[in-house]
Amino acid sequence: MQRSRFPLVLTLGVLIFLYLPIIVLVITSFNESRFGGAWTGFSLKWYGRLFQERAIWNALSNSLIIACSSTLISTLLGSTAAFALYRYKTTLQKAHYALIYSPLIIPDILMGISLLLFFVSINMQLGLFTVFIAHTTFCVSYVTMVLLSRLHNFDFSVVEAAQDLGADWWIILRRIMIPLMAPSILSGALLAFTLSIDDFVITFFVAGPGSTTLPIYVYGMIKFGSTPIINALSAILLVLTFAIVWLTQTLAKEKPQTS
Repeated sequence: MQRSRFPLVLTLGVLIFLYLPIIVLVITSFNESRFGGAWTGFSLKWYGRLFQERAIWNALSNSLIIACSSTLISTLLGSTAAFALYRYKTTLQKAHYALIYSPLIIPDILMGISLLLFFVSINMQLGLFTVFIAHTTFCVSYVTMVLLSRLHNFDFSVVEAAQDLGADWWIILRRIMIPLMAPSILSGALLAFTLSIDDFVITFFVAGPGSTTLPIYVYGMIKFGSTPIINALSAILLVLTFAIVWLTQTLAKEKPQTS
């Protein structure tokens, strides 16, 4: 009996629907014409114009400052939170788990509005620091979930063996836990960095004067019709994003533990 080709056709249709606009965007970034409707020749001038836009690089530096700082703090908090959630099974930890899990299911616009109202209620000036707090808030949840999945498959017999040999918790943490958990920690950190540098909705609510990040600046550029420069910028960010995601997935793979 001949198999139906409908699943294959449907899969190809979905892939074309998802990736064809991205391919068109990359191609039009090399179009000499300012308008993407007609191809007038291959050119790199929009990439040259991109590197001359000082405001873009200021916005990028803000994004990198926030992404790096929020990634560092969320990785530290997420690592300790994952270990506490895995190690201790108490009623308090159930509330802790709900607190960690909430940012994963709350819509971004609701979270952005909530954080904005919180900052306004305590008279905190909106700026890079409020964006840093907001990004750390949701990045902690992702780091925690990545490390929790690793801890469920972690062989704690090596920790017990180290304790039998007289090692204290500092030695166990420094020589056993961190080296064995390092791929998952780095994977969670890279995921947090990607989410932070790419965030728009939450940042839009909590950013203040002088704290414009790259996604917000790109949104402003669209209003003035700087489409070719945006296409060039998007193509570069697309390559960097795919590279980070690929590295994250590679580090997240399980490694067989040797006895």
